[in-house]
Amino acid sequence: MYVEELLENYAAGKRDFQEVSLIGVNLSGKDLRGINLRRANLSQAILRGADLSSANLREVKLMGADLSQATLIETNLIGADLTQANLYEADLARAGLRGTRLVGANLRRGNLPEANLGEANLSNANLGEANLSRASLHRAKLIEVNLTRALLEGANLSNAILSNGILEGANLVDVIGHGVTLEEADLREADISRAKLIGANLINVNLGRANGRAVNLSWTSLRGANLRRANLYRAQLSWANLSEADLSEAVLISANINQTNLHNTDLTGTIMPSGATHE
Repeated sequence: MYVEELLENYAAGKRDFQEVSLIGVNLSGKDLRGINLRRANLSQAILRGADLSSANLREVKLMGADLSQATLIETNLIGADLTQANLYEADLARAGLRGTRLVGANLRRGNLPEANLGEANLSNANLGEANLSRASLHRAKLIEVNLTRALLEGANLSNAILSNGILEGANLVDVIGHGVTLEEADLREADISRAKLIGANLINVNLGRANGRAVNLSWTSLRGANLRRANLYRAQLSWANLSEADLSEAVLISANINQTNLHNTDLTGTIMPSGATHE
């Protein structure tokens, strides 16, 4: 189908364009709200600044497409393939992205509050400075993802995989992350206050200078983790494994370390739950 034909039909009130082939087309800045492009092929398409709010893009092929600054509010992208797509500053508020493939996609500064990314694959994606507040990332795959300074406040990361992810300076306040995998992830200076990371895998994670006030890390493995100068005031660390971790100069005032494994843990200069400094 040619672009002109699609736009003429859309202007005439038609909305159903399922399974059409629009490879490499240029629809920049077009208003296509509510359009049905289910299973269409828009690989390499240019949709920069287009408005696709409330559109049906379920199972659409958008590999390598340019959706920078596009509006996709409440858009259905379930099962779509956006591998290597450019979604820089795109607005995906409340969008449905369950099971969507976003491997290597550029979502830097994207707006995704309350988006459903459950079981999506975002490995190697760039989500630096993105807004993912209250988003669902349950069972999502985010291996080596870049979430530098991203906003994840109140997001659901339960059973998600973020191994080797970069979350430096990210906001994870009130995150729900039961069973999340953050092995060898970089969370330097991140804010994990009040996050629930129970039974999580944080082996060799870097939480240097992180703010973990009232974080719940019960039953979590932090073996070999870097928590140097981290703030763990009132943190729940019962039954956690902190063996061989670096807690030097960390603050543990009023923290719960009942049954915590501190074998070979570096506690040099650590302020213990009692308020006393460990020598």
